[in-house]
Amino acid sequence: MTLIRPSNDSDMSAITAIYQHHVLTGTGTFEISPPTLEDMQARRADVLSKGLPYLVLESEGEVAGFSYCNWFKPRPAYRFSAEDSIYLAPQAAGKGWGRLLLQELKASAQRAGLRKLIAVIGDSDNHASIGLHTALGFQQVGVISDCGWKFDRWLDIVLMECPLGAASSLPAPQSQA
Repeated sequence: MTLIRPSNDSDMSAITAIYQHHVLTGTGTFEISPPTLEDMQARRADVLSKGLPYLVLESEGEVAGFSYCNWFKPRPAYRFSAEDSIYLAPQAAGKGWGRLLLQELKASAQRAGLRKLIAVIGDSDNHASIGLHTALGFQQVGVISDCGWKFDRWLDIVLMECPLGAASSLPAPQSQA
C-alpha cells in the first residue's frame, strides 16, 4: 500500500539517505557534499516553521520518497511563491510515485496559502523531472545555462512555474509575514 502523509521526526533517517544518494549520484540537486541527518532535520524544521508542507511517500511501511516546498526567496514578499523539491529512493523510480507526491504537494501548498510553485530543475537533461512538472501543469519560463558545476561539467537549470488556486487573480491576504 502506498500512502502520502506529512513527514515526522522518525522519517528523517530515510529522508536523509534518499537525499544523500541524489547528492552523490545525480544532477537534480547541485549540492556536492551530502548533508548530515542534523542538517536535514534543521532544513525540515525551517520548512515547517513557515507553515509549509513536508511530505513523505510510504510504501509497505518504508519511506520511498519525500517532497516539500520552501519560499522561493527569503524576503517576506515571496511568501506566496515557493520552490518545490521531490526526491525518490532509487528503487521507487518509474512507479508514478513522483507524480503522486507532486500532486499532493501542489494541493498542500495551496491549502497553506501559496499562489505559485516554482520548479528549479537541476540539469536541462533531467527529462523525467521536466516531464513530470509539465504533466502537472508547470510551464517552462526559462533556462539558465551553465550556472552549476558538478561531476566535472557545467549544468543548466530549468525554471518552471505553476499557478495555484486564485494565483494572481486576487490580491494577497493582508497579513504580513
